[in-house]
Amino acid sequence: MATVNPIQVQKFLAGMHYPAKKDEIVKHAKSKGADYKVVQTLEQLPEESFQTPADVSKAIGQIE
Repeated sequence: MATVNPIQVQKFLAGMHYPAKKDEIVKHAKSKGADYKVVQTLEQLPEESFQTPADVSKAIGQIE
């Protein structure tokens, strides 16, 4: 499954408070109007706490 560009995802994470867990990130992105593809990508993130937006981008880059 192709993932979205991590930079595209960051616009839906604006205002996110870190550290944040995967479920919080998905919920926040949905509240900002993230499309289906972005939400699906975020739902593939590992179940962990992300300390910064860069951590989220790095994890997205590792999704196959």
